[in-house]
Amino acid sequence: MSFVRTVLGDVSPAVLGPTDYHEHLFQVSPLLAGDELDDEAASATEAGLLFGAGITAMVEATPVGLGRDPAAVARVSAATGLHVVATTGAHREAHYRPEHPLLRASEPVLAARFRADLVDGCPARDIGSTPGGTAIAPDSDALGGTAVALDPDGRPVRAGLLKAGIGYWSISPFERRVLGAVSAAHRSTGAPVMVHLEHGSAAHEVLDLLGADGVEPGRVVLAHADRNPDPGLHVELAQRGAYLGYDGMARHRERPDSALIELIAAVCGEGMAGHLLLGGDVARRSRYVGYGGMPGLAYLPERFLPRLRARLGPEVVRQIMVDAPARVLAWCGTH
Repeated sequence: MSFVRTVLGDVSPAVLGPTDYHEHLFQVSPLLAGDELDDEAASATEAGLLFGAGITAMVEATPVGLGRDPAAVARVSAATGLHVVATTGAHREAHYRPEHPLLRASEPVLAARFRADLVDGCPARDIGSTPGGTAIAPDSDALGGTAVALDPDGRPVRAGLLKAGIGYWSISPFERRVLGAVSAAHRSTGAPVMVHLEHGSAAHEVLDLLGADGVEPGRVVLAHADRNPDPGLHVELAQRGAYLGYDGMARHRERPDSALIELIAAVCGEGMAGHLLLGGDVARRSRYVGYGGMPGLAYLPERFLPRLRARLGPEVVRQIMVDAPARVLAWCGTH
């Protein structure tokens, strides 16, 4: 039996509908000072705008130690009707201050924390998120010690996706421990895996490392693959079985939406539409309508998808927005 683990419980993959593979409702990072997502009401407004524009499911891609608020995400999901998959794991090292307790943790300790988030429930307070950043986990052998987050019905809020991150053509010792811990948690649960690729680099290398640790490419999402807009490379990765996360729409400083549409067309032209995922990864309060910014999460369904549908047709868009996420986000088993 397959299921998708959402913040409000397990659901059939068939009920997800159009899915935004990568967004954030809560996030605090030293790399994004002044752009924190930390207001539940504003984030709920933003989620409601996404749902109102036709997206019925999303991945909340904030991993451990960056201001996660699983109970608030569950409340937002319940209030808006949006299916939300929460994330465990860790980001690339640059997103954590040097004193962050996560950076001191061993691979087994990280693996235990990630697995607990998936199976037992996420901590009510994020690790290292208290003022000063060190109160919750005073040493590398303890990444728990806080109550479990609960949804509006009093059930534990569990993560449904594992995440790791690497630097640009680099994997630090911490990032390698996270990859190992994510692999261990995947092996024991079957949960899907997302990897942040900085500028789309080292995709084959990441698949090789994960494969050596027992994670098949078909269970992996390579986030930000489109930031290296090379259709030949992307077809190679999809042929290995990996899913490619594209989130470059509305990033006009780097390239126009038309370039992303042509990249998608090229990869789909090689028969790989079923390995593409779309999301905005907006992740900044200055770009959320709910926080007073622009263009907002609804840019994807309201502005980008109509152009993509006109270029490639509704069937291809359905494969990308509905079929592919339902496959890759599904667990198999009873965990």
